Amino acid sequence: MSDKLYTPADPDAQLCVRNVMKYLSDISYDKIVTGQHTQTMAMEELHHIREITGKEPALLGFELLSYSPNINYLDTDEECMTEVEENYGTLKRAWEWSQKKGLITFVWHWFSPLGGRSKSFFTVNTDFDASRAVISGTPENEALISDMDMMAGLLRPFCDKGIPILWRPFHEGDGGWFWWGTKGADTVKKLWRIMFERYTKVHKLNNLIWVWNSQVPECYPGDDVVDIISRDMYPDKHTHTSQSEMYHELLKITSQPKITAIGETGTLPDADAIHDERIGWASYMTWSKGFCLSEEYNTSEYLIKLYDSPNAVTLEELPELY
Repeated sequence: MSDKLYTPADPDAQLCVRNVMKYLSDISYDKIVTGQHTQTMAMEELHHIREITGKEPALLGFELLSYSPNINYLDTDEECMTEVEENYGTLKRAWEWSQKKGLITFVWHWFSPLGGRSKSFFTVNTDFDASRAVISGTPENEALISDMDMMAGLLRPFCDKGIPILWRPFHEGDGGWFWWGTKGADTVKKLWRIMFERYTKVHKLNNLIWVWNSQVPECYPGDDVVDIISRDMYPDKHTHTSQSEMYHELLKITSQPKITAIGETGTLPDADAIHDERIGWASYMTWSKGFCLSEEYNTSEYLIKLYDSPNAVTLEELPELY
């Protein structure tokens, strides 16, 4: 494949970033990296997979919502607080996972930087105006940058130790349900570029692999600031396929080839079909809780079948990349 496929957008990217991108590029169209999202300290999903299959996913997802600086503890509800409290400390779990040399991806359900109640990452719970946040000097912009800088500090130890992070900010930015997506394509593209510039140039977080997460061409911020393109999908229960249509639609957003990934899924993909049909998903990540822990979307039998497939990469089969 072309070297451009695994050339990082950050020219100062660490060797670990280049190693991971080259590996994902090399396995694309042949194998797929197994992945699982977790959002609590208990990581029930990881234990479930280990118990059922005897193996572990190569990629583990971690949630950073409880690290948002502007959680409104005075105007909230039990559901929100349970989610926040269960999430406290998950960076410790990510650090422990790195000791196994597993791949890490972070998603941040970012509570509104200014104002809001309950789960204020949802548009309905905040008046935060993202279109003003991209204008330098506004109170919204100052709050945005302050939150970004705080998160950069939390990511710093991973950078200092050369631990690569598949960084998926502003996920599902094409939709209106999150504050970062509700003001349209132009705003979400600017938000992405502000963070990319600040994290790569100011904070020098050169261990980040920048994962864009939307299949909508109008929202795509540009090939120069993206390493991997991804999309989220929740197919019909127990319908395990290569998701070829979703894949080919995603490819249309770029002007040059990029590594592709399933950012989130409810129903597990079919690794053998991906191999046989030459579909280029490099990795997938099943969402947490019921999508993994119950039989509603994926049976235990299918989970075993996938993890035993020669076309699925588990932690045990992942080479040491950092």
